[in-house]
Amino acid sequence: MKNQLKTILLLGTLSALLVAFGASLGPGPFWLFTAIAVLMNLGAYFFSDKIVLRMHGARELAPGEAPRLHEIVRELSGRAGIPPPRLFLVDEPHANAFATGRNPQHAVVAVTRGIVDLLDERELRGVIAHELAHVANRDILVASVAAGMAAAISNLANMLMFSSLLGGGRDDEEGGGGGLLMMLVAPIAGTLVQLGISRSREYLADETGARISGDPLALASALEKLQRGAEVLPSAAGAPATASLFIVNPFGAGAVLGGLARMFSTHPPAEERIRRLRALARVPGGADGYGPRSRMVRG
Repeated sequence: MKNQLKTILLLGTLSALLVAFGASLGPGPFWLFTAIAVLMNLGAYFFSDKIVLRMHGARELAPGEAPRLHEIVRELSGRAGIPPPRLFLVDEPHANAFATGRNPQHAVVAVTRGIVDLLDERELRGVIAHELAHVANRDILVASVAAGMAAAISNLANMLMFSSLLGGGRDDEEGGGGGLLMMLVAPIAGTLVQLGISRSREYLADETGARISGDPLALASALEKLQRGAEVLPSAAGAPATASLFIVNPFGAGAVLGGLARMFSTHPPAEERIRRLRALARVPGGADGYGPRSRMVRG
């Protein structure tokens, strides 16, 4: 219920923002932007996962392509008590992963080629458990909707600004102000959308994922590697609007933050996430919430 209310609030806020932009441009654009807002609401709810996957060029992995990865997803999904999600691959050297979809029955877990190359099987298992935790905790809809809406608003801002630059005379006078306003406000709106998705969801997914896998130290080790990898090789194909979906910020931010930067980060500090996971591993039975502590996959 809490995540459903968050989704309604996000959709309502962003819809109001779009309608306000339309109203600032005149009566005609007002109705156009109202229609766009309605369509975006429907599209964000039903197709946000497809939009996100297409933005990142993800393709579905057949069971025969990555049998061990599919086996890990099936095993951990059983531990989490959810249906196994579909598995997708983003063909990019950057190492990262994300989950999307509107509910556990329509969930998707996507991994990049880079993460498969970088992590050992035990660490990859920890990452998959983290993403399945997002599915089990029912927060993938909020994150996916926010990402899809933020991306759409940014694209509309670019379109308006482009049309203002190409326009002239009267169009420039009447529409230029609205286009400029859209260009200035859209990045702020995108940031607020990202901050609307509480960073506590990452802490919760870390803890839940550690309990699903029974191996918090594996996830801690994976986060260390992924954060260092993001600093050295940030994503070249990612979009800022979808950054909050990933297990670590794909643009390398968030390793050690302070002050204002920490407030506006889409992810909590990596070192704090790692510290909490290591503390969980030291608590007797602390990672046993979903079954017995797992052995290393590689024997």
